[in-house]
Amino acid sequence: MEGIYLILVMIVTGGAIAFIGDKLGTKIGKKRLSILGLRPRHTSMVVTVVTGCLITGLSIGFMALISENVRTALFGMEELRQTMDLTLKELDEATENLSLAQSEFEKANSNLRESKEEILVLKGEQEELRAESDRLKEGNERLEATNSELSAQNENLSGANATLEADNKKLGEFNVTLTADNEKLSSDNEKLNSDNSELEERNKRLREGIIAIREGDITLRAGEVLASGIIRGGQTAEEISNAINELAEQATQLLIARFGGDEDNSVWIYQPELQRVISEIESGGREVVLRISAAGNLVRGEPVRSRLEVYPNNLVFKKGEVIFSKEYELSGEENQPELILRDFLTEINQIAVEKGSLADPLTGSVGSMDGTQLYEIIDSLMTAKGKVLLTAKARNETTSIGPLRLNIKLEQR
Repeated sequence: MEGIYLILVMIVTGGAIAFIGDKLGTKIGKKRLSILGLRPRHTSMVVTVVTGCLITGLSIGFMALISENVRTALFGMEELRQTMDLTLKELDEATENLSLAQSEFEKANSNLRESKEEILVLKGEQEELRAESDRLKEGNERLEATNSELSAQNENLSGANATLEADNKKLGEFNVTLTADNEKLSSDNEKLNSDNSELEERNKRLREGIIAIREGDITLRAGEVLASGIIRGGQTAEEISNAINELAEQATQLLIARFGGDEDNSVWIYQPELQRVISEIESGGREVVLRISAAGNLVRGEPVRSRLEVYPNNLVFKKGEVIFSKEYELSGEENQPELILRDFLTEINQIAVEKGSLADPLTGSVGSMDGTQLYEIIDSLMTAKGKVLLTAKARNETTSIGPLRLNIKLEQR
């Protein structure tokens, strides 16, 4: 767009100067003016030449004034040419460097591809080596474990071998002695056999006599509970001793009431056992159940040798707690109600013992029922048909000392 403007300016400027020059030349020609003493015709020619020069000079000057490109073309052409030559030279060098760089780049790409291929190969080899290393490591660990085990076994065998050698030497020495003793024992054995037969016969007769005496009038059996009571925790040794003596006196009174006023039926407690029990209760510091039971079968007239038994007195069942529930199928057999009730009570007895109730040593029972309730349950079982559900609950709060009193409910299913 700038070139068009310059052309238009040059046309207008040239036309204007040419017009002015023409008018000036015509005027000079008509008036026949003379410049510097020249003839009018020559003066007109000078004016025409000067006008042409002015047209060219003003046009160039005006274009140079308004256009930087014209100034550059008029005054900086040489410098521009040198710059272009330098630029072309640098371009040639850059092109050459680019060619070299492209060549190097292609070479590098080729090397890179080869390196990548080598890396892939090396990775595969590395994975194989790692797997092989893991296998070797696992095998080495097994070998080390086996080696340690064999070393330990070897040490044990070495020690055992040394022990066996020493024992073998001792056995060799003992064998000589035993050979001599064996001959003597053989003769003694014959005598002992005859003496043993005689002693066995005497022992048999003595056992039969004792059994006859014991079973003739047995008043108490071994393990039978004579008395039981609760001893509070936190008492002194003297207080615990008084409580045990009171319980022993209570047992004595029960025996006198049971067998009559025989003083030989008084309860006798082994003193070392008494001291042990006192120490145990005092150190425990908690409430316990103390039982005085017969130490063996006793006949009338013998002192009652007793045994002390101590148990923790824990809460076994809460009042109204369901102890056991079981469903039965009634078939109408005559004695089935008694069998069902016996099975049910046996289950309850086992549960109570497992939870801490103290069972009777002779009967093994812990629970009790009123006779009226017992007959009511049996009558209900006799009249019921099909499936029934028996549920047993604790009538009151029950601790280890008991007794466990039951409420049994029957439901028709």
